[in-house]
Amino acid sequence: MTTREAIILKGDHLIRDKGYNAFSFYDISKSLKIKNASIHYHFATKADLGVEVVNQHIFLVEQLIKSVEGRVPEVKLKAFLSIYDSTKQEERVCLVGSLATDLKTVEPKMKKQLALLANKILVWLTQILADGKREGVFMFRETARTKALMIITNMLGALQVSRLTGSKDFFAIREAVIRQLKEK
Repeated sequence: MTTREAIILKGDHLIRDKGYNAFSFYDISKSLKIKNASIHYHFATKADLGVEVVNQHIFLVEQLIKSVEGRVPEVKLKAFLSIYDSTKQEERVCLVGSLATDLKTVEPKMKKQLALLANKILVWLTQILADGKREGVFMFRETARTKALMIITNMLGALQVSRLTGSKDFFAIREAVIRQLKEK
């Protein structure tokens, strides 16, 4: 792993563990045992690092979408939910959820990239749900977009609340999301 990649990874972890406003380049340099100048060599500002962290997540979502292209809606839904499963396994919160709390204090370029990431996720899940409903696999009364928003907010909330109540609650919510989509 290059120094740049290590900085991005550490920035990602700090954003999802402490929040964007709760860490500095000093925290990264101390953790990675590098000088602040090394971080500034790769990222002039904290916002530049934040944008790159968000871009990394956009790339990962795009890769996940490609990996299930042409598959049935149930497989795509499980791929979507795997984003939250991985985050839970890491014992972190979702990047969107973490940065959303800091939205009023982050730079416009970060807001723009975060909106792009959130929209990419929303559009993808909306399409999965619309396809599943059209094929008779998923049942719900709301529009596909509204149902997607309900699922996303459930999963974001499940990640945060289950940090206090325990992992079993996260998985119970996850399974309820799937079960409710299949109930007639």
